[in-house]
Amino acid sequence: MKVVSVNVNGIRASAKKGLFDWIHAEQPDFVCIQETKAQIHQLEDPQFSPAGYHCYYFDAVKKGYSGTAIYAKEKPKKVHTGLGFDIADTEGRYIEAEYGNLSVISLYLPSGSSSEQAQEKKFIFLKHFEDHLRSLRRKRREFIICGDWNIAHKEIDLKNWRPNRKNSGFLPEERQWLDQLIDDIGFVDAFREVDTNPDQYTWWSNRGQAWANNVGWRIDYHFVTPGLKDKVLNAEIYKEQRFSDHAPLTINYDFKVS
Repeated sequence: MKVVSVNVNGIRASAKKGLFDWIHAEQPDFVCIQETKAQIHQLEDPQFSPAGYHCYYFDAVKKGYSGTAIYAKEKPKKVHTGLGFDIADTEGRYIEAEYGNLSVISLYLPSGSSSEQAQEKKFIFLKHFEDHLRSLRRKRREFIICGDWNIAHKEIDLKNWRPNRKNSGFLPEERQWLDQLIDDIGFVDAFREVDTNPDQYTWWSNRGQAWANNVGWRIDYHFVTPGLKDKVLNAEIYKEQRFSDHAPLTINYDFKVS
């Protein structure tokens, strides 16, 4: 089971850069998309509903902002959107495809880098989202939560970790929240189950020569429930083409939806 997560930073822009040709060639079972930056009525071109997939979008109220989507080869039993609190629901930040034994989720967690208010909004999201994550762990299904979490967990997860210790995305409180997600709530960082190498990043600033010099951050993840820990086969960060400032993260699982 091949699962892709990709922040497209505008799905129409990434389409022009070859995203859908790549999806067609890769044929993943699931594509979890973040930051679509479009309303559904702006995506009537057939390319935004690729053949062979059931496609679901969850748009932000604000035009040209945020938004998530899931493409699934197997039709879900249910699709859930939102989390029951404003930041998630008005900004299109959470969509879940539910099956009998699995849910696949596309998540776009807020960035706090633009202002103190933005960081405060991010902390509010984390607080509410923690409650939801705990509720997921009480269910008798596996979960794959794909997406742009906007937090680098460990020093290995960003090139310039020392000067970023006081910056959004690598604040002690954010990193501790991910510690809690793993150590207390019990989710697993699927990528690190199969790849413990340094210099593995999924996002690069457009400033300077960040991409050319691989000065990046690993902020895109698959967090999975413990039952999938031993089902992670391999992982790839795709960098041969650039569809946005993020790279697609593909993980293969020894698992089948039912």
